[in-house]
Amino acid sequence: MAETSVTFGPFVFLPDSGLLRRDGEAVALGHRSAALLHTLIEAQGKVVSKAVLMERGWPATIVEEGNLPVQIASLRKLLGLKSDGKEWISTVPRVGYRLLLEATPAKTDTVPDRPAVAVLPFDNLGKDDNDDYFADGVTTDIIAALMRFKSFKVVSRNCSFAYKGRTVDTRQVARELGVQYVLEGSISRQEKRLRITVQLVDGARATHLWADRFEGKLDDIFDFQDRITERIASLVEPAIEGAEIERSRRERPGSFAIYDIYLRSLSYLVDETAEGNAAAYALLIEALVVEPDNAMVLAHAAWALEHRHTMGWPSIGPDDKEKCVEYARRGLQHAAGDPRVMAQCGMALLQTGKDYDAGMAVILSAAATNPNDLFVTAAAGVAILHCGPLDKALEYFHRGLQLGRNDPDARFFLSGIAMAQIILGNYEEALEWAAQSLAINARFDATYWMLIAGNAHLGRMDEAHRHLEKLMAIAPGVSLSSIKRGQPAKDQSRIGPVLEGLRLAGLREK
Repeated sequence: MAETSVTFGPFVFLPDSGLLRRDGEAVALGHRSAALLHTLIEAQGKVVSKAVLMERGWPATIVEEGNLPVQIASLRKLLGLKSDGKEWISTVPRVGYRLLLEATPAKTDTVPDRPAVAVLPFDNLGKDDNDDYFADGVTTDIIAALMRFKSFKVVSRNCSFAYKGRTVDTRQVARELGVQYVLEGSISRQEKRLRITVQLVDGARATHLWADRFEGKLDDIFDFQDRITERIASLVEPAIEGAEIERSRRERPGSFAIYDIYLRSLSYLVDETAEGNAAAYALLIEALVVEPDNAMVLAHAAWALEHRHTMGWPSIGPDDKEKCVEYARRGLQHAAGDPRVMAQCGMALLQTGKDYDAGMAVILSAAATNPNDLFVTAAAGVAILHCGPLDKALEYFHRGLQLGRNDPDARFFLSGIAMAQIILGNYEEALEWAAQSLAINARFDATYWMLIAGNAHLGRMDEAHRHLEKLMAIAPGVSLSSIKRGQPAKDQSRIGPVLEGLRLAGLREK
């Protein structure tokens, strides 16, 4: 049975669990404050005596009356001020207190600006208390890591740990904390190894979206803790993103809310087709008419044009390059430190605007802000591949693969490694990495560039021609000049070997 809730102003209070939400965000509320608030709500705006409040706040306990105003002051601080600037709880001299209730206006748009996730305390399945501390530490670290992402909200540790030691249905947790997703897990000791099992759950449907298991030795427990924190954080974001796209298609098809338009555009962008790219761009421009300063939308509009330019696809308009740079600069103005926005805008400045110093600075700052975002890691690797030390680019690519080998963004890591090996003259190795990229996404143009160039440099012209035919099928207008225009030109020795291989295979000049 669903727990009853009480709404007042921007708040929703769940009496049974003692949880409070403000505008959908959980508010950390101690059990005594929850008891006092519940008592004041039950009075429906009438005065509650000090004696009643003392009994409800400190049941069957003898305490000084001076404790009550301290708790009321703390509760007032948590609630903040009403819309008219007054306190929610008023003092009635020598009698008690009362809650000043007000009506809550109905919301007409139920589409969230971004989803929310709660990380429940991991269960310790063993008998060792040290494992219990480790489980709490892992949970805390994961919460901190996920808070680096701006594409979803994360419930605070205090609110999540209110469920420690309790057996609860994830649907109840999602409802009480106002989240769409719940991350839960457990740890168990097996001789000298620790095993951690983690799952991400759709809070409304109680269905698993993603699950994984991690094992590590007890003698490197802190390194193990760091590694699983990084990996879990990197996998949660794309899982939520994919689930949100499906939720939008299923529950809100054709919605004109900006968040849904963004999700629909994202589903087109990951298709890696010129047609999908154009459809995504059209949706993003529609969203910018409504919210011209939305950093997320600006960044994706810049990314759409940048990617189109980089792949050598036909232009959408006569000023694609100028628009791309404009959106990127505007996106950075409103980024508010969002690393994904920074990475997308930085790539636009570097790839399309050829502003290498500014683009690199923005991308590396994004990578430092959230090293667990796979797209940001990919952007850093690609940027350094063109404009920095090859060994550093390879570090980013290999780390990205460790974090998310099966993620769609892994195509950037795999094709990036392939390009680095072509630059180094290791053509056989380049082909191995490019083949892995092809297995993940058979429509990524850059993968075919590496397959064509690598085979051509090895003199395997039949193979090079076979891959060239496939490239021409997915990108009919591509040419050497269109690819060259879309690539950074800070160091010609980087794209040069790839272009030379494409030329040997017979790709047309223009």
